[in-house]
Order: sequence, then structure tokens, then C-alpha cells
Amino acid sequence: MRATSNRLTVIGAPTSAGAYAPGQEKAPEAFRRHGLIPALERVGWQVRDMGDISYFRWRPDPGNPNSMNLGAVREAAGAVSRHVARAMVDGEAALVLGGDCTIELGVVAGTLTDDASVGLIYIDGDADLNVPETAEGSLDWTGIAHMLDLPGALPDLSGLASRRPMLRPSEVLLFGAHEVTAPESRTIAINDIRHIVLAEIKADPVAAAEQARAWGRRFDRLLVHIDIDVLAFTSFPIAENVRYGARGTGLELEELGKILDVLLAAPNWRGLTIAELNPDHAPDETAAFGSLIAMLTQALAPVAAADR
Repeated sequence: MRATSNRLTVIGAPTSAGAYAPGQEKAPEAFRRHGLIPALERVGWQVRDMGDISYFRWRPDPGNPNSMNLGAVREAAGAVSRHVARAMVDGEAALVLGGDCTIELGVVAGTLTDDASVGLIYIDGDADLNVPETAEGSLDWTGIAHMLDLPGALPDLSGLASRRPMLRPSEVLLFGAHEVTAPESRTIAINDIRHIVLAEIKADPVAAAEQARAWGRRFDRLLVHIDIDVLAFTSFPIAENVRYGARGTGLELEELGKILDVLLAAPNWRGLTIAELNPDHAPDETAAFGSLIAMLTQALAPVAAADR
């Protein structure tokens, strides 16, 4: 169910409500300041820039130690959902700029506008299958758990969409997760969630992406989520996540570009989310965002051309 034209809705989600610390709320503005919108237009997209949802900078929430800033997370996801739903109704593809990765709850909820089936390819160094009790208070570690409405999920988040659960385990593919907790591993096994591991992707990024694209072929609408901490931090230091275990582990930007070349060419692709970027971590913000924008527009250019 490809978008009916080369029209693209861009939605900014400047929120770090679900994060461990502030910084990610700055990313949508940085994307625009470094020329994302004109770059998309140069490769053939007719861009409808919806602007940004309400800005929220992370703050401590000692009254809710297991689900900090829950109200702000829900508000941001709800706002994203409304914009994405409008794009789906209008036959447009959606590009959502985060922001912490809880915004994907809104992307999925907004895509569920009718009876169309939805599949999610989740490109991330983490699995995000924790529930609040095991997530150290940060809700950006719980996104997929809430989409699947796992035991312990919060109704405020798992009930955002027109159906609950938003997705079934067979409708989620984990792509590249390598920082997986023991409870998350059990959840993956018990629910038979498809997981293409980082080592397999590193061995042949294109072949791994083709597997994921083949998995997603059966859905009416295919969503792709990128958590930038899937990149090796020491090679491309812009992710929010700077944990030691992830610093030298992950994809290179070129590898991610090859993967997106395959996934975004899927005829049923309808939405791309980019989350967990922290501009403050980039040694050279202009160079980092220039490289990101070049990679994204290269992957998106054939899609726009195919729709003309």
C-alpha cells in the first residue's frame, strides 16, 4: 500500500520525556537547520512540513520513579499519532523526527487508522521490551512492550491506538538489537518475535535487509523505526546512548544507508521514524547532520522518483 504520490509529511517530535537525560529534544530543529527539508525536495519529494509537536525537555520525576514523565510521553505520542493519521488518510508517507523513541507509539497508533495491517521493522541497539518495573524509570526502554501490551505495560500508553494491543508479536521484527536484557530475551523467545541479530547484519547488511523486507511483504503498511544508537558510537558519536557496551559495537553509517536503500524501496513502506539523536554529542554537528541527511535522501530518492 504505497503512498499515492511522492508526497511526504514531515513531523518533528522534540521531546526527551521518555529518556534518561535531556538532549534529544534538540534533534528535529537541528535536522531542519542543516537543510533536511530542501534536501528532500531536491530528490523529488513534495514535502508537507507539519512543524513540531510541543517541546519537552527531560526533567526528573521523583514522584513516578518507574515511569518518569509519563504524562508528557503520552501527550507527545498522542500528538504524533494525530499527525501520522492525517498523513495516512491523505495517502502520504510519513517521516517522523525524534525525540526519544517513545514517539514510535504515536507513529504506530496513527498508522492504525483503519483495518489495514501494519508491520514494524525496529532498527535499534536495544529491544525496548522492558516494562516500567524493569526499565530503570526511563520509558524509552519500553516502547515495544507497550505496543504488544505485555504484562506490566501501562494502560496510558498501551491504550493509545484504536486497538489493543497495537501490534501482535508476529507484526514486529527486531533488527540489530544487541543490548538485550535477560527478561527481554525471554520475551523474544516466548513470543517468537523475529530477530535479525547484529552479527548477521554486519556480515551482509543488504542480505539482512532483504530478509526484513521479505518478512514485511505481507503487511498493507510497513513502518521502519531507526534508533540511532544502532550505530557504533565511536564511529558516529551522535546517539543518546553512550554506554560502554555500545561504544564500539554497532553499524557504520554506510551500512545503515545500504539497509535503508532496501527497506524504503518496499512497495508497502509508509513511514520512517528517526529517534534517539543527541546533537550535543556530535563533535561537529554540521558534519554529522550533513552525513545523516545525505544518507537519508539517498535512500529516499528512488522512492520519490518511483511515485512520480
